[in-house]
Amino acid sequence: MIRIIAVAALTLLLVFVLYLPAANPPERFLNQIHSEHKLNTATWSEARAVLILERTLSMNQALSAASPVPTSAQAPGTDRMAEAVAQEMARVNQRFFGNTYFRSIDAQLLLATYRLSALIEWLPLQAFVIIATVIDGFVVRILRAKQFKPHDPEWFALHASAFVLMACASIVAFVTPITIAPALLAMLPVSGAFFLSRVVANFHRHG
Repeated sequence: MIRIIAVAALTLLLVFVLYLPAANPPERFLNQIHSEHKLNTATWSEARAVLILERTLSMNQALSAASPVPTSAQAPGTDRMAEAVAQEMARVNQRFFGNTYFRSIDAQLLLATYRLSALIEWLPLQAFVIIATVIDGFVVRILRAKQFKPHDPEWFALHASAFVLMACASIVAFVTPITIAPALLAMLPVSGAFFLSRVVANFHRHG
């Protein structure tokens, strides 16, 4: 059951993520970043909100540097023929990747990166709770094994499915141009840690 749910959720996730850039112009994603920057400024401070933006730009530059799409500047300038081919390839790439759909994908990726950067800002405050929750799952599993209590496959399947669905829903939320309140964003790591701890606690341990 878990495999079926995972495959179905990932398939729907892929379809939805690829559909969003076709339904929304690049400006829609950029305006959403602007709106959430105001929310982060009110929640944290101007300095912390700027830090989130700087982290976003740094992460986005790293992703751009890892892009497999070649440019004329990346091509070796061995002779005129190679340079001409490189320039023509650069023009083809520009026409192909410079349309509205691919610019929307870039803006969508920037929005997801911004929200990931904002989520990272919460992690130092939540680290203790997240670690304690996951450790609790391991402790419960060990105690059940030593007391020879049978594991519960139904609860394991339920929490594992909930964890997969929550992970997919979080990715969808990250790439969708709707407002996500900072408090709601902060709930994701803790909720994920809870479901993960229940998965661990209900997983069968031999010995």
